[in-house]
Amino acid sequence: MRVKVTMRCSECKQRNYNTMKNKKNDPDRLEMKKYCPFCRKHTVHNETK
Repeated sequence: MRVKVTMRCSECKQRNYNTMKNKKNDPDRLEMKKYCPFCRKHTVHNETK
């Protein structure tokens, strides 16, 4: 049930991280605060396709 998802910065829209999530436990899109090397600061990263 685990799938690979890509995380995208909400400010600069760069795709920075790949992660895994369990679709059964997290049916909606993930949202995490992570470091963006392009913005050079911590920003909110959202799940993309």
